[in-house]
Amino acid sequence: MDMKLKDLIEGKRSIILERWFDAILETYPTDSSGFLKKKKDRFANPVGHAISQGTEGILEVLVGGKELTEDLPFLTDIIKVRAIQDFTPSKAMTFIFLLKKVVRESLEKEIRQNQIYGALLEFESKIDDLALFAFDIYVKCREQIYDLKTEELKRMTYTLLKKANLMYEIPAQEFEVKDQGCNP
Repeated sequence: MDMKLKDLIEGKRSIILERWFDAILETYPTDSSGFLKKKKDRFANPVGHAISQGTEGILEVLVGGKELTEDLPFLTDIIKVRAIQDFTPSKAMTFIFLLKKVVRESLEKEIRQNQIYGALLEFESKIDDLALFAFDIYVKCREQIYDLKTEELKRMTYTLLKKANLMYEIPAQEFEVKDQGCNP
């Protein structure tokens, strides 16, 4: 990563994180976003906490030049939260792309003054790569949720059928092979 851009992002890190956090909360319904914004406590507000911690970790990886992989726990934490909520896949992933807008707006003057558009494009390309990893994680989370729902539906159906006496368990002895004298 270009050192000038890295220094500029580091210099406005807290502003960028705060604006990004606020932009992510705007994707939630108004009644939820107020609560999520007020408390970042892990136990009182696990969603707000996951978003806050996750955004810090994501920015650290992007600015620190670390390798982007699917094995980013802070990214996975945010994706898990968004996968179980009522978001479409595009809405669930939008939080990643909001970082581009926040960085451009926060550093607009500095980027223009330092003529570092190429570095900005490189940084935004890393955000795009991160979005691809995030989408893979999202799909895996949704698959797991659907599997859990399917198993729960099977269990509930079995229980209802059994209660309605429409299903019964076959005793194990009925499955035993009876000796009919066919042994040589």
